[in-house]
Amino acid sequence: MGKVITGGTMSLDGFIAGPGDSGFDLLFQWYGNGDVEVVGASPNVPPLRLSRASADLMAEEHGGIGALVVGRHLYDMTDAWGGMHPMGVPVVVLTHRVPEERPNFVFVDEGIEAAVAKAKELAGGKDVVVNGGQMARQALEAGLLDEVGVELVPVLLGGGTPLFADLGIAPVQFEGPVRVVEGTGVTHLRYRVRRSGDGAPA
Repeated sequence: MGKVITGGTMSLDGFIAGPGDSGFDLLFQWYGNGDVEVVGASPNVPPLRLSRASADLMAEEHGGIGALVVGRHLYDMTDAWGGMHPMGVPVVVLTHRVPEERPNFVFVDEGIEAAVAKAKELAGGKDVVVNGGQMARQALEAGLLDEVGVELVPVLLGGGTPLFADLGIAPVQFEGPVRVVEGTGVTHLRYRVRRSGDGAPA
């Protein structure tokens, strides 16, 4: 049975985006600082150029992913990645404003539990990835997450959006890191969600 995973590229002071959504260029420099070209499934997203360590980790992990859960904001901001997410897997969009049907995308308006359940169905036993930020917080609070991945970048943004903003169940403990991979300009960290006896995050 696949896992439910979330994560994000994060600054040393704990932000996945800077004030007013600035700082993306600094957070994602590692997407273009290597010698290994990684081509995604979307024709609208240019290839990445990663270090060998980052590229190998991405290839391994992406091979185990069967579906994604994202919010409407990201779906709109990327213009649906030109019709196909770079990972080439089905995408469940959690939204209060359901648009017209679109190939490769499923729209859910019944909450994070329904969105993750639909993604698990589409994933066919593979892992489900929940987008960071608000989606990640909702999934963690609902006890749906199994693992968290952090791509830690050596930059301080001084403010912005945390990976789990406005978390309502803090503190939450994690096991690990269960894996550490050193890329160029980024350290990839993997943690497991620690659960209490009733299955909720500990």
